[in-house]
Amino acid sequence: MNAPETAPELQDETEATLPLPTVDMDGDALFRLGMMYSAGSGGCPMDRVSAHMIFNLAAMKGSVEARVYRREMSEEMEREEIAEAQRAARRYIDAGVVKLAA
Repeated sequence: MNAPETAPELQDETEATLPLPTVDMDGDALFRLGMMYSAGSGGCPMDRVSAHMIFNLAAMKGSVEARVYRREMSEEMEREEIAEAQRAARRYIDAGVVKLAA
């Protein structure tokens, strides 16, 4: 069985057209997507929680740059925002959208 390309439960009708992490994205592609959310570019709204979540996924897939940006964003975020970003990352992992190295 193939993993879903996106995690449908993470979307609603207004988010359906937003760029989201997919199974085929490596750490660098996820990092670029996180940058889009952190800057509000490429059709993405500026969203620190989403950016942190995506940087977290990118870091898990080996992106050193994502680790740096995630740490810097964490310094500007409330604890609740960070916790929300971590829960969202876990949902992507649990849905099989992002595979962690064994």
